[in-house]
Amino acid sequence: MAEKTTPPPATLLAESIGMPPVAPGFDAKYIAELGAQVAAPASFTLELAPDIYVGLPPALPMVWDPRKGGVLPVREYIEQFRLKPARKVGTAKALTLESFIALANRHKTEHTAVFADTTWQKPGFTAVIDYHENTSGGPADNGKHRIHYDFPLSEEWKAWVKLDGEPMSQLDFAAFLEDHIQELCSPTDAEKIALTRDFATTVATPAEVVQLSRGLQVHVASTVKNAHTLQTGAGEIQWEEVHNGADGKPLTVPGIFLLNIAPFFMGEPVRIPVRLRYRVSGKITWFYQIFRPDSFITERVRDDLDKVRQETSLPAFEGAPEMVA
Repeated sequence: MAEKTTPPPATLLAESIGMPPVAPGFDAKYIAELGAQVAAPASFTLELAPDIYVGLPPALPMVWDPRKGGVLPVREYIEQFRLKPARKVGTAKALTLESFIALANRHKTEHTAVFADTTWQKPGFTAVIDYHENTSGGPADNGKHRIHYDFPLSEEWKAWVKLDGEPMSQLDFAAFLEDHIQELCSPTDAEKIALTRDFATTVATPAEVVQLSRGLQVHVASTVKNAHTLQTGAGEIQWEEVHNGADGKPLTVPGIFLLNIAPFFMGEPVRIPVRLRYRVSGKITWFYQIFRPDSFITERVRDDLDKVRQETSLPAFEGAPEMVA
């Protein structure tokens, strides 16, 4: 019986890929050619069932490339030649409400939605341009193209909030009032009646606050002789003369005054009551308390949200989108 011989490696490789038989004596040459053919990339199409693979295209172009590790999407090959992004991605930051509205109008689609965080400490608006389709059971979108406005605080408002409830010496308090007199306003007749009724005290005008600050500067080194509350609800403080120039005359202290201040950079002003307080212990310590800033700021934010609805014609919701940016 004849002994079987094993074909050369080139012949085996040729047979495995359907090539003609290898001629004797050309093993090295054929091995190189056949190896190059085996290693060459080959494209094919992967068919997908649309009822199973929701959100994917019906066919995916693929590449078989052993040099790159096997099967790869065609996209990895062609992305290097892209001239423009496939879709809009990223978050634009608006510094003013007007810019937020203008950007939303520039990019909005029929499916765009606005989400609002109306908490007064850190409010913010976010327009999700590519939000889910605005139909019942409609397909989802990426939610990656957004515009955000985080209500940057004004320097004036930060100054008032910083010292809210903080005790101050007479000199420091007088200087603070002088520096921030432009943020005060006179109460309207309706505000005066309501505040006098609710707080049972005198409501000061800006002029009266200026007069108070200047009176405090006169008595900066004086000792309090007497302090009591008048029938109007205002306080009256009398100083004991301890240096030249102090007349010791009583000084009337109103119990409340009004701020007319824009809490947010380039935003609309808000009228907020501020209580005026002092404590006497030989010397006098002053402080103020902004009354319910949460309600006044939240009301301002909701008014701005109504403005967004009106000027963009977009649906707006108090909350946050479900997808991560």
